[in-house]
Amino acid sequence: MSAVGMGTSSAGEMTRVVVEEARAGQRLDRGLADELAPRLSRSRIQTLILTGQVTESGRTIGEAGRRVKPGEVYILNVPPPEPAEPVAEDLPLAIAYEDDDLIVIYKPAGMVVHPAAGHATGTLVNALIAHCGESLSGIGGVRRPGIVHRLDKDTTGLIVVAKTDVAHAGLTEQFQSHGADGRLSRTYVALVWGVPTPRVGTIDAPLGRSTSNRLKIAVRRGEDGRHAVTHYEVVRSFAGRAGTPCVSEVRLHLDTGRTHQIRVHMGHIGHPLLGDPVYGTGFNSSIDKLPESAAALLRNLGRQALHAAELGFEHPTSGRPLHFVSPVPADSGNLITALDRGGGSQYRSRG
Repeated sequence: MSAVGMGTSSAGEMTRVVVEEARAGQRLDRGLADELAPRLSRSRIQTLILTGQVTESGRTIGEAGRRVKPGEVYILNVPPPEPAEPVAEDLPLAIAYEDDDLIVIYKPAGMVVHPAAGHATGTLVNALIAHCGESLSGIGGVRRPGIVHRLDKDTTGLIVVAKTDVAHAGLTEQFQSHGADGRLSRTYVALVWGVPTPRVGTIDAPLGRSTSNRLKIAVRRGEDGRHAVTHYEVVRSFAGRAGTPCVSEVRLHLDTGRTHQIRVHMGHIGHPLLGDPVYGTGFNSSIDKLPESAAALLRNLGRQALHAAELGFEHPTSGRPLHFVSPVPADSGNLITALDRGGGSQYRSRG
């Protein structure tokens, strides 16, 4: 395909895309996304198709899965950005860095990133709409923060959000490459049950929706599984009341960024995260094996012990490398201290 801009009007920006021989048989949404990246994402193009903004030979095309043919000419109309749908809320934000293009936030436990069913307000997006105001550009057709990656509601730590279309496109491209080119780096810290063997390893297991519970993610082999790779290293292990190791502090790096990836992968190898209410329930009785003070702190934690500790990326407009570090929050830090004092560290990595 080849794309040519056709100008803008009050109705939107028009783009003409011609299907070339090499694209024959490709899905329409995929071909358009490949041609128009990073300006328009595949999900944005799918929305344009479903809302009647794509035509071919004067006919509106409503099927994203339509197979294209050489010589076909598609016209896309990209409407101007609409006002943000989520309401602005003046919520406290812990800001690590901010400029005209992006903002880096320390996300606390309990904050949902994006409004969804059951969480229409009180989210990071609601807070950012209020904080950033008119500095937000029309990302994806709506004047809103550009979410390029997410953290689970109860996972703490660093998250970067785009404020402009250009920044959104640049950051999205980096996160899609998952650090393969060295620009993006993400490090997580977790507390897990037991001691993973080997102490430094890689979990390569595809993930997809669980067939028994659609609210959960599971390791799924075959066509339903999406490629997912997690690298881990045991930093130190802590002894329980019996004097044997029962908990480990682990550092993790991701080659992919699937939903619940760390939580599912660590559970898959038999070492789920402490406090995980979804993937670690089989280890609830293990709390009694911890030193008394640590057991009390874990019961009060009320969430998985997972923290996005480091985030590095290339600034999408200046090209300057940026790197941020966030210490674990107080509740997790107190738990680690109690584990260290109660049973002592049984192993420490040399790193």
